[in-house]
Amino acid sequence: MPRLLSIGTALPPYPLKRDDARTIAGKVFSDHPHIGRLLSVFDSSGIDQRYFTTPPEWFLSAHTPDSVNRTYIESATDLSETAVRLALERSALTPADIDYLVYVNTTGLATPSIDARLMNRLGCRLDAAHIPVWGRGCAGGAAGIAHVSEYLRGMPDGVAVIVAAEFCGLTFLPGDRTKSNIVASALFGDGVGAAVVGGSNVDRPGLEIVQTRSRLFPDSLDIMGWNITSQGLQVVFNRRIPDIVLEHAAEDLDTLLQSAGVGRDDVVEYLYHPGGPKVLDSYREAYGLNGDSLSLSKAVLEDCGNMSSATLMFVLERFFLQQNRVTDGYAVASALGPGFCSESVLLKLG
Repeated sequence: MPRLLSIGTALPPYPLKRDDARTIAGKVFSDHPHIGRLLSVFDSSGIDQRYFTTPPEWFLSAHTPDSVNRTYIESATDLSETAVRLALERSALTPADIDYLVYVNTTGLATPSIDARLMNRLGCRLDAAHIPVWGRGCAGGAAGIAHVSEYLRGMPDGVAVIVAAEFCGLTFLPGDRTKSNIVASALFGDGVGAAVVGGSNVDRPGLEIVQTRSRLFPDSLDIMGWNITSQGLQVVFNRRIPDIVLEHAAEDLDTLLQSAGVGRDDVVEYLYHPGGPKVLDSYREAYGLNGDSLSLSKAVLEDCGNMSSATLMFVLERFFLQQNRVTDGYAVASALGPGFCSESVLLKLG
């Protein structure tokens, strides 16, 4: 079986505390008739701090899509390189060991794609495969790990790297008065995560990738995504997400576990993308978990906010770095994304 060997992450240079972000949003949306009530989302977000690739004053004015995308390309290339080098160092591998590099993103565009730029920056072998994946949103990190694990089943000697790089702050539209945009301004941040996955013959310690599962929910295209406008990417997400979790999460989990011949009692860690406090609460209720469950997800949300596809990488990194982490049983890593869909990975600990 392929194994998840290591995780590396990188954050941009501008931290923003919750109260400061709330103040900025109050200025930008001061003419909104319900801004006083809507700003309460900052207080209930479960987020203490986020990081951005631009200074706080950047959010006070509009920017042209071309200037935004130039910033995206520069930041994505730089921070992705940092995250990949850290992940490789932690698995005692080098860029020359990479056979397949997958770049996951939903918040910017580039041609040549960022994966090609990374191959040059890192000094990868010229015959290494690489591909960009766009549009999976928050589910992209889990989907990337699932994708390369299937790839490596046919390449037991191979090494793959997944990079999830998101710059949600760059998509902020100060002229957009929709509720979704105001809520997004309280939730989303920037960050990059990279995962190294090795084939079964790669002699490195890691977490065995036992099984993966994709689930697409029909008639739910309006739940999450972007509207492509002349000003840039306009965020779309629906308040139904926690309800969908309550309705479907338990069935999805049991189907994943049954396909691997294990049960819920065998799962000792839930390493989930923290879409927001209500989403985490819905998972706890759906699974019948106690209040301490999903603690790593909650901590990442508090410290970094929702970084779309990169967020799951930050949760996985914290699990890897735990001093006394559990070494018996199974962990489930999972995330939701546009479509509307879920992507899940079952990991055997050891």
